[in-house]
Amino acid sequence: MTSQFLLGIDTGGTYTDAVIFSPAEGVKARAKALTTRHDLAEGIRGAVDRVLAETGVDVSAIRLASLSTTLATNALVEGQGGRVGLIMIGFGPEDLERDGLKTALGTDPVIFLPGGHNVHGHETPLDMAALEEAIETLGSNVTAFAVAGYFAVRNPAHEIRVRDFLRDHTHLPVTCSHDLSSKLGGPRRALTTLLNARLVSMIDRLIGSSEDFLKARGVEAPLMVVRGDGALISSAEARLRPIETILSGPAASLVGARFLTGLDDAVVSDIGGTTTDVAILDKGKPRLDGEGAVVGGYRTMVQAVAMRTYGLGGDSEVHVSTRGLEGALTLGPRRILPLSLAAHLHGPEIKEMLDRQLKATHAGRHDGRFALRSGLPDRFASGLSAADAGLYERITEKPQALNDLLASSMQRASLDRLVSRGLVHISGVTPSDAMHVLGRQGQWDAEAARLGLELGARARTGAGKPIAESAEAFAELIADRMTRQSSEVILAAALSEDGVEGVDPAQSSAVDRALKRKPGVVRFAVSLDRPLIGLGASAHVYYPAIAEMLSAESVIPSDAGVANAIGAVAGEISQTVQVTVTAPEEGVFMVSGGGQTERRTNEAATLDYARDRARAAAIQAAIDSGAEEPVVRMIEEIDRPEIEGSPKLVEARFIATASGRPKIT
Repeated sequence: MTSQFLLGIDTGGTYTDAVIFSPAEGVKARAKALTTRHDLAEGIRGAVDRVLAETGVDVSAIRLASLSTTLATNALVEGQGGRVGLIMIGFGPEDLERDGLKTALGTDPVIFLPGGHNVHGHETPLDMAALEEAIETLGSNVTAFAVAGYFAVRNPAHEIRVRDFLRDHTHLPVTCSHDLSSKLGGPRRALTTLLNARLVSMIDRLIGSSEDFLKARGVEAPLMVVRGDGALISSAEARLRPIETILSGPAASLVGARFLTGLDDAVVSDIGGTTTDVAILDKGKPRLDGEGAVVGGYRTMVQAVAMRTYGLGGDSEVHVSTRGLEGALTLGPRRILPLSLAAHLHGPEIKEMLDRQLKATHAGRHDGRFALRSGLPDRFASGLSAADAGLYERITEKPQALNDLLASSMQRASLDRLVSRGLVHISGVTPSDAMHVLGRQGQWDAEAARLGLELGARARTGAGKPIAESAEAFAELIADRMTRQSSEVILAAALSEDGVEGVDPAQSSAVDRALKRKPGVVRFAVSLDRPLIGLGASAHVYYPAIAEMLSAESVIPSDAGVANAIGAVAGEISQTVQVTVTAPEEGVFMVSGGGQTERRTNEAATLDYARDRARAAAIQAAIDSGAEEPVVRMIEEIDRPEIEGSPKLVEARFIATASGRPKIT
C-alpha cells in the first residue's frame, strides 16, 4: 500500500516553509523559500517543489495539505489591509468611540442605518435610504464591506438584507457580524467584522494561490487552514472568515513546539520577520484567551491561543534616536525590507546607491533607505488622495532612494499611508542586516548590510559623536537591543499570564536592574519558571542570549524554523456553535443561534430542542470542514434566578464543540 503523507505549508512575512510529514515517521523533509507578496504562489511553489524533490514523494501519496500563515496577523500589526465600507445598523456615531472601533476605521467610510433588533430578536424597522443613496460612489471606493447590526446575534435578518443588497449592487465581498461571533457586544463585534473585511482580499489571494499551485502539481488532497486557536478549518471557511486566521501561524507554532520538544510546560517565543509571538504551554496544551484575541492593539471576538504578538522581528525597522548624550536604539513595530535582502533580490544597484551615499560630501536626510512597490494589482490603490496617488505613480518596482523621492514632510506622510495600505515597501537597516555583518546569518547580501550599517553608524548623538564607531559596533548595538527588547516582551507576556498588573518591563527600574545584573546592596533578579522554547528561522541566532538574560533554560529544536508548518498538519478540526434561549415574556421562549430564530412555548421542550440543535449544528459544521467522526463536548449555562419564590428562566446557553482529525483522502 502506498504510504500516506501530509503536506504542511506556512506562509510568513519573510519565508514560506514546507514540510512532508508521515503520521508514522514524523517529519520526512523540510524546505524554505522567500515569501513573494506580489504573487504568493511563487514562494509556495519554491518551498513545496524543494520538499517534494528532496523526498521523491509521489504527489498521489499526499492525502492532506494544511496551511498556516502570519499574513493576517502581520497586516493587523502593521495597520495594513483593504479599504472597507462599514455599515452600522441600529448604531449611532457615538458607538464608534467604543472598543477602538474609530481608530481601526481610520478614514474608511461608515454609514449608519436605522434598524436592528432587541435582545429577544424583535426588530426596529430597517431604513436603507442612506445606503441606497451612497452605493454608487461607495462601491467604487472600497475593496469590501462590513455589516454590523444591533443584536444581530439574536436576529440576523437586517444584516442579511443589507448583505444581499451590497452583493447585488457591487459584487464585492461582504462580511456580516453574526457570521463571526455569537457573543453580545455590538461595537467589538463590529470591530471584528471590519478587520475581517479588511483581510478578505489578502487571504483570498493566499488560499487561491495555494489551491492553484497544488492543483497544477497534481495534489488532489483537500486544503485546510490553521485557525487562531490551533484547530483546522476548510479553505472555503477561511476565505469567508479570514479574521479567524489571525494568530494562525503562532497557533500552529505552539502545536509544532509541543510535537518537536515533548515539553508540557514552557514559554514559547516565535520570532519571525515581522513579529515576536509569545504564549504559554501548560500541561501540554496552549492557554486560550477567553476574552478574544488581541492583535495590533485591538481586542477582537476571535477565539485564539492566549498569544501576545509584538511588532518585533528580524526585519523590524531600526530607529536611531540622537537625543541624549549617548543616543538610543529602538526596534519595530513596522517591518521593512532588509538591505541585505533588497540587494539579494534586486541586484548590485542597491550597493551602488549605498556606496554613493557613503562617499557624498553631505549626509542625506534619508540615507540608507529606499522605497519600492509591493506588487499589488492597481485595483488595490483605489481611494488614494491626489497627493498619495502622485507619489505612488513615481514609485517603481525597483528600489528608489528616499532622498530622491521625498522633498517634504507631507510626502513622507504620503509614503507612510502607502505603506500602511500595503502598496509600498520601505527598505532599510534591520536586525537581519546586523546579523549578516556579525557573521551570524549569511543567506543574503552581507556587503549591502555592511554599507547600510556604516551609513547608520554615522548618526550623531547629543554629544556630537557617532552612534557607533564602525558597522560592527553598530551591529552589536542592534543585537543587544534585540536581546533586551525580546526579553522585555517575553516578560510582559508572562506577567500578563500571571495576572500581574502595573509592571511594564520596558519602563520598570527594578526589571532594568535585574536584566542588567546591576550590582548593589539590594540584588534584583528575574527568571522564568519553565524552559524558553525558541522558534523561527533565526531562533538559534537570538534566543540563547535572550534565555541567558532571563535566567531560563534555552530549548531550540532542530526544526525550529519550520515549527509552524509542522503544527499545520498536527492539529485537528474543531467547530463550536452556541444556541441561546431567552424568555421575553411569561410562557414564551426565543431560540437563536445555529439556525433561524424561533419562538416556542414549552420551557422543557425548548431547552431540549436547543441542546439538540447546538449539538447537530456543531457536528455538521465539523463534517463540512472535513472532520472524520467528530466528538462533541457540550457546555450548558442556564440562568434561572428565584423570583418571588419560584425559579424563572432568564437565559440559557448551549455551547457545543465538535472535534476530530481531518479526513484523509
